[in-house]
Amino acid sequence: MTAVAISLTVNGEAVAALVEPRLSLADFLRHQLRLTGTHVGCEMGACGACLVLQNGRAVHGCLSLAVQADGAEIVTVEGLSESGAIADLQAAFHRRNALQCGFCTPGMLMTAQELLQHNAEPSREQIRDALSGNYCRCTGYEAIVDAIEATAQARQTAESAA
Repeated sequence: MTAVAISLTVNGEAVAALVEPRLSLADFLRHQLRLTGTHVGCEMGACGACLVLQNGRAVHGCLSLAVQADGAEIVTVEGLSESGAIADLQAAFHRRNALQCGFCTPGMLMTAQELLQHNAEPSREQIRDALSGNYCRCTGYEAIVDAIEATAQARQTAESAA
């Protein structure tokens, strides 16, 4: 197969690469850019472990091809973490014991961040609905919902104070 040239922005950095047309975005991020926070679980778009933000919206990296991200802005869990954008979410996950083995955590954080960007005061039901595309085999979800709810409330309190 002939490699295809792509250019995109990943975590604020310009990236140019040659990729095989059938290379998934998740594999591109993990193997070529060494951004291993994007996990590959089911490879069917069902578990949410591979979620990244593409132009501000969560997409399954296992179902998206790297060539489809040409010209896009991609943000991985590493980018959100390094920028401090999810420091409060990470702390809440830690406090609420919502990370257990950690395999699903990057996808959960991506989902939570996208949810809170679009809905600053989600109900517990809305949080559960947002998480419906993320599988966790360890926590039973209540701790994750608690952490996201606590973060939303803390962000609202901080915004009101500002």
